[in-house]
Amino acid sequence: MSGTTTDPGGAVHPVGAAPSGTAGTAGAPTGGDPLAALRAAAKARTEARAASKAAHAARRTENARPKRSAEELRAIVERGQAELHGRGTPGALDSDHPEATAEQVVAWAVREFGDAIAVACSMADAVLPHVVAQQAPWVDVLFLETGYHFPETSGTRDAVEQQMEVTIVDVLPQLTVAQQDAAHGKDLWSRDPAACCAMRKVEPLTRTLGEYEVWVTGVRRDEAPTRTNTPLVTWDEKNGLVKINPLAAWSFDDLLGYAADHQVILNPLLNDGYPSIGCAPCTRRVAPGEDPRAGRWAGLDKTECGLHV
Repeated sequence: MSGTTTDPGGAVHPVGAAPSGTAGTAGAPTGGDPLAALRAAAKARTEARAASKAAHAARRTENARPKRSAEELRAIVERGQAELHGRGTPGALDSDHPEATAEQVVAWAVREFGDAIAVACSMADAVLPHVVAQQAPWVDVLFLETGYHFPETSGTRDAVEQQMEVTIVDVLPQLTVAQQDAAHGKDLWSRDPAACCAMRKVEPLTRTLGEYEVWVTGVRRDEAPTRTNTPLVTWDEKNGLVKINPLAAWSFDDLLGYAADHQVILNPLLNDGYPSIGCAPCTRRVAPGEDPRAGRWAGLDKTECGLHV
């Protein structure tokens, strides 16, 4: 039997119909909460992201294999240098063949190493993780949590973890900052920055890289004279694994252009006079015309933390 009803406010509704602002028979809001659909979509994206990450982790576990020997990995380096051309040997340009692009270098690495890849990222920007993740979703991204980072750097790390298809791995020193201060004196970085870097960066990274066959870095030849001869692929004797530098031939403008084209996260300090970003106590702004790394360990006889030498 059909008819109408009148609610306390005087509105007339057909019998069986839901009043305005309440959920209908399908359970979908018809008003009252304009953000409900956005929240539902965000929840769906979060769930899909978590499912994708979990599926990747399961496949990775299923396909896990023992790390290959140094001899086997060295042979892969030789093949890579022949295939990718360019500066396969530091300082030696190949005039007969163009260098491989960053995307080609990553494709080669994925073919050769599968999931046994680690991307090192200082969170000055997320360009390198983005380039790699296009062909290796949920790749491990190693972040050296030194305990001395700018808040902007830590914020960039968190944004990358939330927005990109990568797996952030926080690489921690053996000692906290407080423990290091107690054992070696407060602010070791001001008295012996090499020792501080060794404990908070080099040793933790070396320890962590032991789980992988290759690490990918964002080192570029234009960053400093010490990096002019950076090859696309090389053997890392110190860490005992393959090292590739897909962005070696890029300029700083290339990096910013890629970030703009692909809407990649940048550390806000890049636009505040810090073209090279390290730990806060050891990094200052760079004046116009200065070397991009002039702000690192300024006033000290030190140009590298030890990761790439």
